[in-house]
Amino acid sequence: MAAAELSLFGGELRRLRLLAGLSQSRFAVLIHYSKGYLSKVETGSAEVNREFAKACDDALEANGALLELAGDRPRKRSVGQLAATMSGLPPSTPHFVGRSAELARITAFLSAEQGAVACALTGLAGAGKTALALRAAWAVADSFPDGCAYLDLAGHAPEAQAMSARDAFHPLLRMLGVPAEQIPSHPDARANLYRSVLRGKRCLFVLDNVGSARQVAPLLPSEPRCRVIITSRNRLNALDDAVHVTVDVLPAETAVSLFRAIARERAESAPDEVVARVVDRCGRLPLAVRIAAARFHGSPMWTLEEFDERLVGEASRLSALNDGERSVAAAFSLSCQALTAAQLRLFALLALHPGRDVEVRSAAALADLGLVETQRLLDDLGDVHLVSPLGTNHVTVHDLVRAFAGDRLLPGIGPAEQAAALRRLLDHSLVLTESSDEFLAPHRHRLALSVGTLPEVSVKFTERATATAWIDAEWPNLVALCRTAAARGLHDQCWQLAFLLRDFFFLTKLWDVWIDLHLLAADAARVAGDGKALAITLNNLGMAHADRGELAVAIGYYEEALEQFRELEDPRGVTDALSNIAWAALYQGDPGRTMRDLSEARASYLRMNSPRNAAIAFRGMALAEVELGSCDDAVRHAEESEAEFAALGLELDVVMSANCTAWAHFRAGRLDDAAEQYARAVELARNCGSQYEMARATTGLGNVDAAKGHLGAAATHWAAADQLHGGLNDVMVGETRARKALA
Repeated sequence: MAAAELSLFGGELRRLRLLAGLSQSRFAVLIHYSKGYLSKVETGSAEVNREFAKACDDALEANGALLELAGDRPRKRSVGQLAATMSGLPPSTPHFVGRSAELARITAFLSAEQGAVACALTGLAGAGKTALALRAAWAVADSFPDGCAYLDLAGHAPEAQAMSARDAFHPLLRMLGVPAEQIPSHPDARANLYRSVLRGKRCLFVLDNVGSARQVAPLLPSEPRCRVIITSRNRLNALDDAVHVTVDVLPAETAVSLFRAIARERAESAPDEVVARVVDRCGRLPLAVRIAAARFHGSPMWTLEEFDERLVGEASRLSALNDGERSVAAAFSLSCQALTAAQLRLFALLALHPGRDVEVRSAAALADLGLVETQRLLDDLGDVHLVSPLGTNHVTVHDLVRAFAGDRLLPGIGPAEQAAALRRLLDHSLVLTESSDEFLAPHRHRLALSVGTLPEVSVKFTERATATAWIDAEWPNLVALCRTAAARGLHDQCWQLAFLLRDFFFLTKLWDVWIDLHLLAADAARVAGDGKALAITLNNLGMAHADRGELAVAIGYYEEALEQFRELEDPRGVTDALSNIAWAALYQGDPGRTMRDLSEARASYLRMNSPRNAAIAFRGMALAEVELGSCDDAVRHAEESEAEFAALGLELDVVMSANCTAWAHFRAGRLDDAAEQYARAVELARNCGSQYEMARATTGLGNVDAAKGHLGAAATHWAAADQLHGGLNDVMVGETRARKALA
């Protein structure tokens, strides 16, 4: 057809299509041609054959008008005539970056002479599966002399628009050179013809947007030299013999490169840290990064910093990641269309969880379901890549997916049900945190939990290893939940969770988060009018600042807590606050006051049957005696405190007392005794998992070496201590002060 004829045909086709109320996407599905080809025909930039014209004429009921415009010149072709020249791959994006490992796996599959016929690329909507498939296909296209073809099966479109295997055979056979009039109507006959045409040939097919294994399985060639690349948001587990490649989000550096490639000159001078922040807000999801970069490139009035601000809020982020033609939210919506009501409910409730990594039991608590049912539903969500498995007990929810669930699905659940779900999650977390804390500090004085009816999955730990492994993994979620409780006005849950995390923070020296969380807890206690909760929280705030060496701030909190405890007439609380003030006096250089006040505190704790606190006071008295020059008394009291801790089974406290004994020997000039005790403390610390106390003991060994003149050995020990814990504070740790003096 001449250019004028092409333009005339395209214009009439567009007029009739619009008159029929059909979008290009919908019409392309009806006639089994790609939307891109249809668009080119309508603009007069693509050749038109009789089969295409007939398909359009039939679909629009044009009574031969479009066939007449196309010239209605049928061409005689034999079956399979076009297969040798078939080349239907869309162009690969010029901004493809990274994916070297995935490309290597796919090209190895495509290049193999034997083995699997299909390779399934599966992943979250927007992960770049199609771009990866086309990049791999173009890389090896010359290895398929009988041609390459692409077909969008629309498997994630509404069910009425998805292409069945029967329908897909039609365009595939036409690409292979079979005239439309020779294509049978029966599905089995089409499949037989398809296999017959491919016999002895080496073709490559890219089948995009596959919805299920059932949709694509009949389209897999029986010819062993042919290959098929499949893309899908579903895992396609039933394709047992296929090579499966999971397409994840991009690494940070690759996502930055993609953004810069698309934003071009607009991003040339953008600071690396701002670009990194933008792609992180996009969750490093290729679709989101592409939309963000394209919007920034097309909006010269924005600086990148201003554009970054538009991506801060989760709801506004989804709106920003929409350029009018592409939308992250729309992509996720398609993934949700086949979900059942139970799957949708759990997916929506996951938006209430503040962390990316969700434990299966936490999901069960949110949904008020049993563990087996929850795991089954999470597996279903994993099959469509709305969540990703993480180990055996967790799933990961992508930031944008969680934002989508919260913005589009969670409003469908009533406020009362949402509140009940969050309360179940908080109560569940409180019970497990308390259970873990009971293993970390078994003799700690705790108040009874204030929780509602517990979910059935809220079962306490029975083994220390399980309890400590749980809190090691879950503490970021617990911190986020505490903040969520504060924001939602759930004051009891807020302060209780902060209280139960104190010992974990002490062990791990997470001072910043310890302080931030307890400030929230103190505000929650004040709003709730709970004086006891406030006093306890203030006391714990003082402990955090003291452990970090900020003694003046610590004493301020201790004194405020002491006042609260006295108003409440709480003798236990008064003793705790006074004991803490006595410890602070030691580090402020008043060991005499420490000795006096801790002696009184020890007597009080013994009367209250609190042996751990009494032993802690004993250890403090030993440290005070070192500063007072009574090192022999200090050694004796430190050893007695260690024996008391050992009787209670408190391994960490045993190590701390062993270090105290070694410190007393060192200060007394008994260097060999000090070295022996520090070496013992190293082993004790290793056995109980305290890098902090191991670093303290190792520093002590270095000090002994330096005092003996063995400077090389001292440097080795000090370097090892820095590797274990680089933040030993010279206010709180005598060994650090000695090291500075000896260095």
